[in-house]
Amino acid sequence: MTSGNNGASTPEDEDPFGYLYADGQANGAQPPSGGGYGYGYPNSVNRSRSVGQRQYGQQQAPAAPNGPYGQVPQQQGPSGYNQPAAHYAAPETFPGGAPTSQQPMPGYNTGGGRRSGGPNTKGLLIGAIAVVAAVVIGIAIAMAGGDDKKNDSGNEAAATPSTSQSSQPSPSGSGEASAKELPKTDAKALALGGTAALTSDVKGAKADGGIYVSGFNQVGSSVTWTVNGIPKSGKYSLYTGYSVPGKDATATLTVNGTASTTPVGMDNYAHAKEGDYEKGWTQTYNYIQLNKGTNTIKVSCEQGNQCDALIDQLWLVNGWVKS
Repeated sequence: MTSGNNGASTPEDEDPFGYLYADGQANGAQPPSGGGYGYGYPNSVNRSRSVGQRQYGQQQAPAAPNGPYGQVPQQQGPSGYNQPAAHYAAPETFPGGAPTSQQPMPGYNTGGGRRSGGPNTKGLLIGAIAVVAAVVIGIAIAMAGGDDKKNDSGNEAAATPSTSQSSQPSPSGSGEASAKELPKTDAKALALGGTAALTSDVKGAKADGGIYVSGFNQVGSSVTWTVNGIPKSGKYSLYTGYSVPGKDATATLTVNGTASTTPVGMDNYAHAKEGDYEKGWTQTYNYIQLNKGTNTIKVSCEQGNQCDALIDQLWLVNGWVKS
């Protein structure tokens, strides 16, 4: 359709907005006048106004009761401004509608502090401390148990043969120092048996007055020491002072009536020449068990012993020690 071929209708009847275009204006289209009906919408109200002519707060003419598309009249609010109808209000304005304020996070109150229902950090801290304490106690118990095992192994090591003898005792050392704490006897205080007798012909004896026991080289000869004042039952070392004439000798040891399977080994540790008793003075030791109080110690020449030796002293040392 063109403006030059418009049929029987006028331009404004055919296109109510023809006055907006150049070709419509050329064909005589004019804008509608106020107060009439709108463009092609029967019963509509024309409220067109120039910019700035709208006055808020004034009563507006109501729309036709049967206006197009179910238009809803405006309500006059208390402040004079036009307000939408109640059923077009925002959902939050209705009872039970969506909340309009920000809800607090669970576990926190509106004042910024923690609520009583939040996580119990104090309880967690106490639990962590308890776990650490349990670990520390477990480590301490394990360490203590290890020390006990070490001590037990040491005791087992100490409980080896009840009687033992040195291969080469030293003339001096810890044995003599320890002997001062326990009884010591010279030959003249010993009970003699068999052919044993006291004499002082050979020099070098350490007993008081140089007295020693001779005649020991016969079966049945013996020296017996009754020891008083043993402080406690346990392990002791018996030392024997003797001299041999350049050759080894042996004797039998009996403690409290029980003979030991280990002899008193009186070897030629001094390296004396044969027959030289004066150069053959030395000492030896045996491990023994004694009872608290009084004990009897006997050194004797028995069948199978080589008893050619002189005896001058006997003494005790605490424990099983080596001189």
